[in-house]
Amino acid sequence: MSPLEKPPLDPHPLSPYVAWAGALNRNSILELFKERLPKNPGEVLELASGSGMHINYFANHFQQLNFQPSDQNEEVFENIRQLNQKAEAKNVYPPIKLDLTQPSTWSSVAGKKFDAIFCINIFQVAPISIADGMMKCAASLLRNGGSLFIYGPFKVDGKYTTTSNEEFDKKLISYGVPEWGLKDIADITLSAQKYRLNLKEKIDMPSNNFTLLYEQPQR
Repeated sequence: MSPLEKPPLDPHPLSPYVAWAGALNRNSILELFKERLPKNPGEVLELASGSGMHINYFANHFQQLNFQPSDQNEEVFENIRQLNQKAEAKNVYPPIKLDLTQPSTWSSVAGKKFDAIFCINIFQVAPISIADGMMKCAASLLRNGGSLFIYGPFKVDGKYTTTSNEEFDKKLISYGVPEWGLKDIADITLSAQKYRLNLKEKIDMPSNNFTLLYEQPQR
């Protein structure tokens, strides 16, 4: 298979499809992070790190920051560690178990605060109900003024923004998995507001994606 050839849809974090999608989007996300992540020393958490492809790719570009990978599935931890060794990123911590649906697992970072949290390509294959856990978790772990970045394809006010996103959503739904499908930014933001996280920006990204930037208010 050519590196540019699109593999069959498979949301498993170690699948060829996820690796292909990650290679397509990582540079555009990196450029955004170069603008928005802290310029001073700080701590960054990735939720649902999956294979670890993104966090290990980004880390070498931000020597002033330390990166914490996390996932609810401990089976991916060895892959995260292997990619870290390959990337030779010295500012990536060992992966930790963090399940957004189980607050008891958040104690793995108890007492620690993060300047930024990010999550990439989760909501199209996860139930909208995890938004509540994500926002509660982020609100408890972000420093005052910290940022939560959520990247992926979304609906806007119940509508598709492009024909390709509509086609992608229909394809996801055709698999018959209840949680698969594009989620609406308004629903995610409703959960954010419950925990006093404000939608600061909705940033257009290549390939008809968005980055949603939520901010922890200064107190």
